[in-house]
Amino acid sequence: MKSMAGMCHSAKPYLAVLFLQFGTAGLAIIAKLALNDGMNHYSFVVYRHVVATVIISPFAFVLERKSRPRMTLPIFLKILLLGLLEPVIDQNLYYAGMKCTTATFVASLSNIVPALTFVLAWIFRLEKVNVKRVRSLAKVVGTLVTVIGATIMTIVKGPVFRLTKESHHHNSTMSTSNQQSPLKGALMIAGGCVCWAGFIILQAVTLKSYPAEMSLTAMICIAATIEGSLVALAFEWGNKSMWSLHLDSKLLAYIYSGIVCSGLAYYVQGVVMKEKGPVFVTAFSPLSMIIVAFMGSFILAEQLSMGRIIGAVVIVVGLYAVVWGKSKDINMSELEMTNEQIRPDGSPSATESTISDPSINPMISNNNELV
Repeated sequence: MKSMAGMCHSAKPYLAVLFLQFGTAGLAIIAKLALNDGMNHYSFVVYRHVVATVIISPFAFVLERKSRPRMTLPIFLKILLLGLLEPVIDQNLYYAGMKCTTATFVASLSNIVPALTFVLAWIFRLEKVNVKRVRSLAKVVGTLVTVIGATIMTIVKGPVFRLTKESHHHNSTMSTSNQQSPLKGALMIAGGCVCWAGFIILQAVTLKSYPAEMSLTAMICIAATIEGSLVALAFEWGNKSMWSLHLDSKLLAYIYSGIVCSGLAYYVQGVVMKEKGPVFVTAFSPLSMIIVAFMGSFILAEQLSMGRIIGAVVIVVGLYAVVWGKSKDINMSELEMTNEQIRPDGSPSATESTISDPSINPMISNNNELV
């Protein structure tokens, strides 16, 4: 039986991704309120990463001063691309799409990210897929079921449930702002999700050659601030009012997103990714959708339909299958490493050599270390 300390250590990655999902869900609600109040998504991206840079940079400078790897040109170019993919392209498309839809719709459609990440991870050999093994089939089928559940939430309507008393004025305002162009919003969000999945894969690759999570986070935020400013100036040249700051929901969105969803989230995501892999991080994203669905009903007076409830149940089933498959991968890797350590001659068997191959097993780095 595992000791209490061992159980706590094993639970850390799960608690970390739960923190990420609750943080993301909170931002979806706050950002939607700010967008309804006239927030510009270009300035939002810039201010968000300004806050994140100010918060995370001092910690990165002090805590990783001695362990920070040497900067090289390939790593620098990867950081520039990381700053462009998710912080700039994804977030601008994501929140532009949110203007045309609802927070729940955005959170639901975002569940294609685990499927995209799984496919990209398999393409770049960061994820092992063997259709002859049950655990691999569980990951594949679970990913498909998750996407099906998100589709059900998005398309299927059914009877509508209201968890709060209906406010005609508030609902009419929300309906006008949210349902401008669902198709346009869906296309923007889908495009952003592709960039989001690419960011997760590239971050996992970059951490192998630059294993300083906090410093990498700080540099991504700096790159995002500069690149986001250039994009904002290019698309909103002359719009000085979007840079004004007041004590309102927009300022709350800047600060909350900068601290929780950029500074802390990038760092926590990197730490978990080194141990569990990129697919594990994104496999929990359906939880954020469920949280937003219920919070949106209470705070934004969004309607909760039977289709969304059924879709949420389907997503939980798919999520469980993916996590189960990942847990079996991790257990198998740990078992093979243990067997290799206790062999009297110290030479691994053929099976162990296969599982210890970094090109086959995503849990083993090029130095045959567990990642």
